[in-house]
Amino acid sequence: MNYHLFTMVNSEDFIKRLEFILDYYSLTASGFADKIGVQRSSLSHLLSGRNKPSLDFILKILEFFPEIDLYWILNGQGNFLKMKNEKRTITYSKFWRKNSRKYIFYRHVF
Repeated sequence: MNYHLFTMVNSEDFIKRLEFILDYYSLTASGFADKIGVQRSSLSHLLSGRNKPSLDFILKILEFFPEIDLYWILNGQGNFLKMKNEKRTITYSKFWRKNSRKYIFYRHVF
């Protein structure tokens, strides 16, 4: 199940950051999709603005590129790469909210 980050991420700005990542690592869209384990068409739809990024997609980027800062990729704030001495542990909790019939994600930064 994919959870889209509709309210958290500005799609146009996210596309620019995603293109920056591809350029920085000298990866084609196909190569990037293969590296993080997503369908090439999914990445194509993100880059075209047809689809919005899911939480799963963001987490896959961070899994394969742990040096990329979470706050930067989500909203463009901070540095593209984490500071060398910065050691953050980020965990996510998922709770089902009966009233709205959706999952709520809580982010814990340590």
